[in-house]
Amino acid sequence: MRSFFGWGFLLQIAALIHWAKRRPDTFWLWIIIIGGPIGSIAYFVVEGDFTGVRNSFKAPSRRRRIALLRAIVRDNPAAGNYEELGELLLEQKKWAEARDAFDHALAQRTDSLHTFYFRGVAEFELGDNEAAIRDLEHVVKIDPKHDYSRAMCLLGQGYARTRRTAEATALFDKLVASSTAPESLTAAAEFYVEQGRAAEAKEIVESILARRPTMPAYQRRRDAKWLRKARQLARRSQQSARAATPR
Repeated sequence: MRSFFGWGFLLQIAALIHWAKRRPDTFWLWIIIIGGPIGSIAYFVVEGDFTGVRNSFKAPSRRRRIALLRAIVRDNPAAGNYEELGELLLEQKKWAEARDAFDHALAQRTDSLHTFYFRGVAEFELGDNEAAIRDLEHVVKIDPKHDYSRAMCLLGQGYARTRRTAEATALFDKLVASSTAPESLTAAAEFYVEQGRAAEAKEIVESILARRPTMPAYQRRRDAKWLRKARQLARRSQQSARAATPR
């Protein structure tokens, strides 16, 4: 019994940390706190999310694989080895190291669209907008819907960052007409707010938030960041719309 409550306390802490990171419905916080281990188990079971537990086991194996690949590329600097290394580093958010790995891969072959895309992601995260735009333009030209249109979304954001407003507008208008991905739609709404198109932004974020109650739990977890941002944008768009209304 003592062992159960010892492990239960750790489970409760894990559930609280997970809730703080993902921010599902607020009532789960009280269930975890008041229900203790049983409430924590209920939280994980109902939300259906054991990815945090799985990832905690995957992380050491991923780090070992990265260390192994770093040793391998010294003796066998093949493009495929550098591509795998880059993708693992991208998962670890080691943007500069990932970019370097993709640079080595693309120095040997340029027939992999994924490699250009992944390097573009790393460059985007590093804030190297011009380099990211070059790689993402190459990807979008060949496959506009690459990675469920995320390549187009990042390219639009890259244009917006570099004040290429007309090109950003064209891409975001296209995304709104063709994509249902919360990340793409939230990025478009954010751009519209900045461009004074508050009414359109409000319509977009309302459509995103309206779908939340019917989303499967895994999708709500996956898109939690964008759902939170949509709520923030809903408030911003309302404020912008009120400010634009003649008194």
